[in-house]
Amino acid sequence: MKKSELDIITDYIKNNHVISFCCYTEHDIWAANSFYIFDQENVCFYFMTDPGTRHGKLALANPVAAGTINGQPSNIQSIKGLQYKGIIALISDNTERKQAYQAYTQRFPVAKIKSLPLWKIVIQEMKFTNNSLGFGKKISWKRP
Repeated sequence: MKKSELDIITDYIKNNHVISFCCYTEHDIWAANSFYIFDQENVCFYFMTDPGTRHGKLALANPVAAGTINGQPSNIQSIKGLQYKGIIALISDNTERKQAYQAYTQRFPVAKIKSLPLWKIVIQEMKFTNNSLGFGKKISWKRP
């Protein structure tokens, strides 16, 4: 059975653990990194960060975010990376927050030490570059 574009991208996402994201307003822009978990069913990233940080304040002011997941290969044929755009928000639903917290702290137990608020980025579109499939090979996904 042939894998869907989302399945191929998810395999890459699940083999990594650090997300970069950028938030902005009309007067400011800032990037950040965080450990993440991925929910394939809802196509979203969950992560922890302080709303008082520069990127947290920007995300609260404007919910549009963009970012990447990538490694640091030294060989051009080994380059793989993901670009995405999505909607970023603090998780307000108690059930969703509890489920995400349990999954997040299971993958990153250190998060229990200084528990920060949980956020999510609901992905609107992604582009995965995988040079191991051929130079510049791109696999794209957009939310229906």
